[in-house]
Amino acid sequence: MQNFISTSIGKKVAMAISAIFLMVFLLQHFLINITSVFSEDLFNMLSHFMGTNPLVQFILQPILIAGVIFHFVMGFYLEIQNRRASKYEYFKERGGANSTWMSRNMIWSGLVILSFLVLHFIDFWFPEMNYKYIEFKPEDPNRYYEELVHKFEDIRRVIFYCISFILLSLHLLHGFSSSLKSMGANKSYATSVKNLSVIYSIGVPLGFCFIAIFHHLTH
Repeated sequence: MQNFISTSIGKKVAMAISAIFLMVFLLQHFLINITSVFSEDLFNMLSHFMGTNPLVQFILQPILIAGVIFHFVMGFYLEIQNRRASKYEYFKERGGANSTWMSRNMIWSGLVILSFLVLHFIDFWFPEMNYKYIEFKPEDPNRYYEELVHKFEDIRRVIFYCISFILLSLHLLHGFSSSLKSMGANKSYATSVKNLSVIYSIGVPLGFCFIAIFHHLTH
């Protein structure tokens, strides 16, 4: 098993597994956040459950953080390896003929997404940790909605969030299908995989943009 992971194929499979894991989390995160558009009470209830459930807080959350770190570190590593492997100018000059712009610039979109994740941690995760484990404030199950909408009062934050999610959409348009292919998705399902990747890669990021814009305009 260790020998397989050390191979080029093994690294790509590991990268694909981490990508699929993060995409599942992103979808779950979106499904909770979209409830804030039509039900303050439902959003508070779901957020309170996620924020106080020991399984989520002490097992799934550390796994998620580890998954994010692994995905970005492995992504940068593979990108560097791919660039080193391009030894001939012919392939560098004709790169656009064999791949999409997004596939050649995943590292740049990844850096922007990473900066967005840092902002997201500063906006939400760090205050949450401070609230629970430093200030030890009594848990208020109705605080989550107000905390969310407060973050989107600043138009600059909304713009940066939307730009980040648009780049995430482009990142996913290439990464989603590539991850499934690396996991051995059957070629007979190629059309279905492509359609699913397009729906997810456009729908979820634009959904997050809609949430940010909606709360900015309505509060």
